[in-house]
Formats: sequence, C-alpha cells, structure tokens
Amino acid sequence: MKTTTITAGLASIIISFYSCVPANKLTDEQNKRKACQAKLDSVKAADDACETSCTELKAKVDLLQNEVSGLQQDTAICGLKYRETADKYDNLSTLNKELEETYHKLISGNEADNKNISKQLQQTQSQLLEKEDQLNNEKIHLDSLTMKLRDREAKVSELENILSRKDSAVNALKKSITNALLGFADKGISVYEKNGKVYVSMSEALLFPSGSTKVQPEGINALNKLAQALEQDQSINVMVEGHTDDVPMHGSGDMKDNWDLSVLRATSIVKILLQDAKVDPSRLMASGVSEYDPVENVKTKEARQKNRRTDIILTPKLTELFKILNAK
Repeated sequence: MKTTTITAGLASIIISFYSCVPANKLTDEQNKRKACQAKLDSVKAADDACETSCTELKAKVDLLQNEVSGLQQDTAICGLKYRETADKYDNLSTLNKELEETYHKLISGNEADNKNISKQLQQTQSQLLEKEDQLNNEKIHLDSLTMKLRDREAKVSELENILSRKDSAVNALKKSITNALLGFADKGISVYEKNGKVYVSMSEALLFPSGSTKVQPEGINALNKLAQALEQDQSINVMVEGHTDDVPMHGSGDMKDNWDLSVLRATSIVKILLQDAKVDPSRLMASGVSEYDPVENVKTKEARQKNRRTDIILTPKLTELFKILNAK
C-alpha cells in the first residue's frame, strides 16, 4: 500500500512537470513572434526611408538643374546688356572725340561760344563717366552670376557623375548576379532592377517544400552561387524578404500562420548565405511580409504560385550622394 502511494505521488509530480512545458514554450514562441514583428516594422521603416531619400534626391537634382537653366538665361540676358552698353560706350567715345575736335576749332573764337562748348563737353564727359560706372556695375554683377553659375554647374556635374556611377554599379551588379544564376533561369529565378535596387526573386518551388522552412538541395545550390557573387562587392546591403499566398495557414509550434512561415523562410535563407561565403552578417537582414505584398492580387492557382516566393533585395550605398546634398 505504501509503495502504491509513493508511485502515485511520483506520477503526479511528473505529470505536473510536463504540463508546464507547453506553457513555457508558448510564451517563448509569443516572444519570438513579437521580436520578429518588431524587426519587420523596423525593416519596413528603413526601406520606406530609403525610398523616400531616393525620391528626395531626385527632386533636389531636378531643382538644381532648373536653377542652372535659370542662371544660364540670366547670363545670356546680362551678356546682351553688356554688348548693348559697350556699343553705347563706343558711341559716346566717338562723340567725345568729335566734341574735342570742335572745341579745338572754336577755342580761338568767341569766348562765350567757347564757354558754351566747354559746358556741353563737361556734361557729355559727366554722362560718359556715369555710363562707365553703370557698365562697371553691370560687369561686376555679370561676373558674380558667372561664378555662381560655374559653382552650380560643378555641383550638378558632380551629382550627375555620382548618379551615373550608382546606375552603372546597379547595372553591373544586376549583370553579375544574372551571370551567377544563369543555370537557374528556367527554374524559378528572375533578376530585375527596381527603384535603384536589384531584386533576385526565387519561387517557392525552387527553395521549399510546401509549408516547410527547410531549403531543398537545388535551392541551396542557387543560394551558394548568389553568396559567391555577393562576396565580390562588400558595399551591397542585402534584405531577404519572405512572401506567402493568401491561403491561411493554421499550424502549431514555431509556425502558426503565414507571418511565421514568411519570417522563418527568410531566416533560413540568410543562414545559408552566411554558411560558406565571406559575407559580412551586418549587411544582411531577414524579414517576412506574409501575404501582404503579392505579385498578383487575383484568386487563382497560378497567381498564388507566383506570390509564394522569396525576394532578395540588393541595395548599393548612397553615402557620396548624401554628403553632397547635405553640404548644399
């Protein structure tokens, strides 16, 4: 009887112990989900800020180009006025010479006439001096406008060079990634440029079995090729973004819904990119957006298949461009 009582007590303790495990695991999973959601919000805010910055940069470049056009028009107008004033100056010089000749001819004549001529000559000379002062002031103004125009043109040229280098870098990156993944072109991989970024979109069929976060061997091979290409340029930031379709997922454990699935798939891909390649982990970010950024919004089998994907977004740094704009 005593042995039975002890056995029953031990059984109660063991049952109580194991009944606590699911509750603790549930709390951990809830904390993980909250952390993933917070990181997703941060990533989206960073991406929105980047796109807003790109839009502001383009607007500032357009504004500078408009200012350059205005200064060029002002320079043309000032040049025209300069030539008109120079012509007037030449006419006045000719008139002054004529008056001096007349003065010398009449110097021996009537004193009253000589005084009158002298007065006229002084008035003409005074007017000439005023015209010369106006001409000098206009020339100073023209020189100032010319210097401003040159400064603006130099800054616009520098901005255009940086933007051109950025576009060239994006095109070169796209070409490099396309070449690296050439063998997977017909297996669900597409590489394209959008908003100054290079997108590598991989289908679910290449990467994951349905509802799983474990990458298939062929998908691992493609990701290793991509990681090798990323080693060549350490200035590229990489965001891995998981996407699902709109069919609700009702799971358990680590994957309860489409949010969990998209985030865990993105995390799995980040780990593979870091596994064998020399890629700085600080350059990579993992995020999931569930079904809320579809390629197609229609409720068809084909559309849902396209929406189940992983986008790897490659962004070049814009440090040089930000420095120039902040120095304006």
